[in-house]
Amino acid sequence: MALQCSFFFISYMLLLSSLFAAGVATITHGELLSSMIGVQGLIYCKQGSKLTPLQGAVARVTCETADEYGYEAEDVTVLSQATDGKGYFLATLSPSEVKDYEKVRIKECRAFLELSPADTCSFPTEINRGISGAILQKYRLLENKSKTKLFTVGPFAFSPEETQDKSIPNGY
Repeated sequence: MALQCSFFFISYMLLLSSLFAAGVATITHGELLSSMIGVQGLIYCKQGSKLTPLQGAVARVTCETADEYGYEAEDVTVLSQATDGKGYFLATLSPSEVKDYEKVRIKECRAFLELSPADTCSFPTEINRGISGAILQKYRLLENKSKTKLFTVGPFAFSPEETQDKSIPNGY
């Protein structure tokens, strides 16, 4: 039994170390805007059990902020570019886009469904927190000039009709 437990513990530690070696990290308060951030994901149209990539859809990223004294400050919001033919979106936020970014601390960021271009599939769903907001938690550090912190969310989905979605919000 002890051998089995130690094997599990060693396997678990190896998995964790491989995640951090691959550049996956979590955000800490105030540290997020030290470089460019990117949020990527997929947006689909969900008709029954069928998922179809939704071209031209838009996601929104909203970050709650605090001023240099810890008081609530103005939220920062960016919209993604319209999704491509595969439903892929990317939203970016650079420190220079945030007023007084040297004094602002990010408390929390969330990604939401914002807009569907299709009249036949225009109702947002709560799949993977598309309505209530998927919290940005872990990122991959891209080794580019701006050292972008890339977060992945979703996939999100719109539906042809308003539904009382019974699925668990985080998609599990």
